[in-house]
Amino acid sequence: MIIGITGTLGAGKGTVVEYLVNTKGFRHFSVRDFLNEEIARRGLESSRDTMTEVANDLRAMHGSGYITEQLLGRALEDGSGTVIESIRSIGEAGYLKSHQALLWAVDADVQKRYERIAKRMSETDKISFEKFQADEQREWENTNPSKQNLKAVIAMADSVLRNDGTREDLYQQVEVALRKVGV
Repeated sequence: MIIGITGTLGAGKGTVVEYLVNTKGFRHFSVRDFLNEEIARRGLESSRDTMTEVANDLRAMHGSGYITEQLLGRALEDGSGTVIESIRSIGEAGYLKSHQALLWAVDADVQKRYERIAKRMSETDKISFEKFQADEQREWENTNPSKQNLKAVIAMADSVLRNDGTREDLYQQVEVALRKVGV
């Protein structure tokens, strides 16, 4: 089984991934990690802006599904249940779905999402609320297939998980989504 995870910034994509890895034995493949490998190879400083630029560049050079193609290739070599985190373009989502993968979206209230990223204190999350909103707006809708289009990708999702409550509430939604496909 392959599940792609999409969603808004700070919504809880990583929490869903953790649950699938720790309770269901899924193997995790991260778009963020893939991009950070490329950023390091290019000798650039890692930031959300750099990740966006490098992702857009890779999609423009190699096709709109390129990043997911690379990660899915790694996943298929492994042969275990796989979760690919942070699907952000229509091409990436379409590529996964063309390989019988599920696509799940995670969303939550914008203020809760900002509070979550502020608490996790990663390098890419040390931003103001205004920058957070601007970053999300940049990724929300786009007609260029090489760029992020979260609105359209979320609309393609097989299940949408709402993460406004507790972790346990989110885990229950994951279990419902799994039962929906017979797991």
